[in-house]
Amino acid sequence: MLQIAAQPIAAPHSVTKLSDVGALTLDDAGLRNALEAHHVESYGWALSCCRRRRDEAENVLQLVYVKILSGKAVFHGKSSFKTWLFAVIRKTAAHEFRMELLRRLRLSQLPKAIDAKPPAEQHGVEIRLKQALEKLPSRQREVLQLVFYHDLSIVEAAKVMGVGIGSARTHYERGKKQMRRRLA
Repeated sequence: MLQIAAQPIAAPHSVTKLSDVGALTLDDAGLRNALEAHHVESYGWALSCCRRRRDEAENVLQLVYVKILSGKAVFHGKSSFKTWLFAVIRKTAAHEFRMELLRRLRLSQLPKAIDAKPPAEQHGVEIRLKQALEKLPSRQREVLQLVFYHDLSIVEAAKVMGVGIGSARTHYERGKKQMRRRLA
């Protein structure tokens, strides 16, 4: 989480109040100063967007700071900095909420489809899926599980697996091809 300075941050001479941050040329230091200046308000907004859940708000705010400082979210000065920052927070909170719903849905179905021994009510398709997945070579099975069950991109799966992106893509495509053939 972003550290808040003990002393108030002095705004540059060209800025008369915090809402005028849009007038700044935001280099890395200026961006950090603007984020720190709006941190308390940002946290309050994140709490509001996350239904007053502190852990979710802290996570969302951290993701927002990473997006901004890494250049994935860029301030172009079309609105005030605060307006832009709050929009990034709102969109990130909404995205995280949707992803959490998907994770819960997948986790609720995961034991039936992959881990559990097939009970009598389990569908034949789930049994065939589990059997086909188990027959895949380990790298192909691993990349498919990371992408489809853990919602990672192929690039992220490659990092988790410790292989190059080209290798992960190859295992991904070969695994999908074998799954199609075995389930057809």
